[in-house]
Amino acid sequence: MLGLLTACSPADSRSTLPSHAGLPAEAIETLALIQRGGPFPYRKDGTTFQNRERLLPIKPRGYYREYTVPTPGARDRGARRIVTGGDPPEVFYYTADHYRSFRQIEALP
Repeated sequence: MLGLLTACSPADSRSTLPSHAGLPAEAIETLALIQRGGPFPYRKDGTTFQNRERLLPIKPRGYYREYTVPTPGARDRGARRIVTGGDPPEVFYYTADHYRSFRQIEALP
């Protein structure tokens, strides 16, 4: 089973990135929406992620965008997110604990 990292570093190649195994189905659905350009169910989806925690590589403001991964049964947006880097997105990160840790994931084929 894949674990979450407390910090991320750029991967040397896409082949070294973890597969989508272990991601919740809702994360796969959100990733597909991101790659299609939406439409997104939450108004905050696609807004700038500030990287205040500095767990992701330092990039200029506006480089990172965040998207909600729905949590079944949650009354709000929950804690799960996908954060993308670049425009168009060139790097993808998943957090299940509202930015306390991230793991880099691949784009969908």
